[in-house]
Amino acid sequence: MSLLYEQVAHEVVTHIERGLYRPGDRLPGVRTLSRQRGTSVATAVAAYRLLEDEGYIEARQRSGYYVRPRPQVPALEPEASRPATRPCPVTGQEMALQLVKAANDPALVQLGAAIPDPAFLPTQAVERALANAARQYRARAAAYEVPPGAPELRLQIARRMNESGGRIDPDQVVITSGCQEALTLTLRAVTAPGDVVAIESPTFYGLLQAIDSLGLEALEIPTHPREGLSLDALELALERWPVKACVLVPNYSNPLGYCMPVERRRQLVNMLAARRIPLIEDDVYGDLGFGGQRPPACKALQPDADILYCSSFSKSLSPGLRVGWIVPGRHQTRIEYLKYVSSIATPSVPQLAVAELLASGRYERHLRQVRSQYARAVARMIEAVMRHFPEGTRVSQPEGGFVIWVELPGDVDSFELARRALEAGVSIAPGALFSARQKYRNCIRLSCACEWSNRIERALATVARLLYTKG
Repeated sequence: MSLLYEQVAHEVVTHIERGLYRPGDRLPGVRTLSRQRGTSVATAVAAYRLLEDEGYIEARQRSGYYVRPRPQVPALEPEASRPATRPCPVTGQEMALQLVKAANDPALVQLGAAIPDPAFLPTQAVERALANAARQYRARAAAYEVPPGAPELRLQIARRMNESGGRIDPDQVVITSGCQEALTLTLRAVTAPGDVVAIESPTFYGLLQAIDSLGLEALEIPTHPREGLSLDALELALERWPVKACVLVPNYSNPLGYCMPVERRRQLVNMLAARRIPLIEDDVYGDLGFGGQRPPACKALQPDADILYCSSFSKSLSPGLRVGWIVPGRHQTRIEYLKYVSSIATPSVPQLAVAELLASGRYERHLRQVRSQYARAVARMIEAVMRHFPEGTRVSQPEGGFVIWVELPGDVDSFELARRALEAGVSIAPGALFSARQKYRNCIRLSCACEWSNRIERALATVARLLYTKG
């Protein structure tokens, strides 16, 4: 005969398996559980500890007990991509602006644009830092922080990069208005109209828009959802085409979420260095890994290589601040000039506010909390997709960030699916946006950085219903 606390634990497991409590849900407190089951508090605590040991639930400091995310089956991952092997202009990006606008429409359930919900951001800390910066630096707040940017912020960024293995001095950092501007400036610095740029496939549509706006051609390289960009395919492409730059997101790429193994990064950097091809490294998600240690940047592995490192605080701190940066290496003079002629300077107050958040340790404290929040949000979204979507659906298994790539079974046009979903009040990102040639029409990207509610659950059910009722 089982002990009383084992009986209580079994009842909780039954509720979890019946869906009364889903991954990420907060369970009743121990006192509430003891009242509900007519037991002592000690028995309730013993039941929860048993479930914690068995992996059903997890304890969060000063918050209570929560249902643990269910592990996903690796076999459900999408297959490695197989893009065309020729450079081409970028087409079909008209819907991207519609996605961004949808993020600001409260009437829509926003699962398309990769913009964090305020619930994942330290909004109060940011507000205080902005107020402090405006009050403390009144004269500077009214002036330009011309390139390379506020020295206080460049110092803090250099310190953070050095702590994760880099060798960066503050005067090597150039502040930008977000990572999108950083990518555009770096492409302008190392290419000319008509040049070929090697990219992951699928890749972030903002990069495709930058390539398009500069008159460049994109060469899509096959990419695996776990290992990342295919080095064999890249080597063949470099032998065949006059590639002038390679753009990569090695840490938790958007949209696949993979983290490229360190040895493969070294091989990549050596391959490009042998051909004198600059690497533009987008590390905007690097702080948002689900593991305990931040993976090194390619820039940290090979400090002397021709690597233009780009990042920002838009995904981790606040997208509205528009604070990013570049470590451009040998291209610094050119980058500073291009920054000046394109926008003169990044606004002063946000720079000084971010510098305060970094110096005070509040940013690092926020990261320790939000990493686990994103891990739970991603696991919960995957679980819901697999529950609602048709059999045969494949989903990426990100190691960081907050987006998932969903490969849909059958003959699905994700552009049409996105249009019908928008009419039903749900914004999703069609897969064709993530390819210069509009491939991946049977795929969608979903943002998991949304506060979970019945509204989100119903939105996924709506998208699934549209899949079952085509046309």
